Amino acid sequence: MLILIAGLVLFLGAHSVAIIAPYWRERMALLMGQNQWKGLYAVISIAGFAAIIWGYSLARQSPEILYTPPLWLRYATFVLMVPVFPLALAAYLPGKIKTAMRHPLLVATKFWATAHLLSNGSLAAVLLFGSFLVWAGIDRISLKRRVQAPIQTLPASSFNDAIAVIGGLALYVLFVWRLHLWLIGVQPLV
Repeated sequence: MLILIAGLVLFLGAHSVAIIAPYWRERMALLMGQNQWKGLYAVISIAGFAAIIWGYSLARQSPEILYTPPLWLRYATFVLMVPVFPLALAAYLPGKIKTAMRHPLLVATKFWATAHLLSNGSLAAVLLFGSFLVWAGIDRISLKRRVQAPIQTLPASSFNDAIAVIGGLALYVLFVWRLHLWLIGVQPLV
């Protein structure tokens, strides 16, 4: 469990620097150089992500059950997961979805975390998905107060929305059908 917690601290900590200390972040990026700062951020994030995967897989071997969700909540999980991939893609494909949602990846993270909390009652699952849910909520609130640097993106287009929706739904079907079992080790349809 300690590896999972360490991974969450590293990953979410790196992603929280702009929330907690935006001026320090800017100063460090200027002192180190933008590429070196991004490199350090990437290394810490990847290390945290790897520790989350490793720690969660270890914790699943001897789970501590906090609650047992009713079976029908699995269907709610499937429904809540439908918009996750289209929203995640829309974050990188500017269009009406991104404009309406403002921060579609954070919305996708909240849907993903909530959906998984509904069907997983182990301590490790609550730590993992609960941490991401709380972090996404805090980040979304903080974005309303932060000044965001302009980011170069693709031009906004309704074609991007179509790609996000069609591609996202295709990814969802692939994930339910095979990828979740292959990548996570759990068959969601069982």
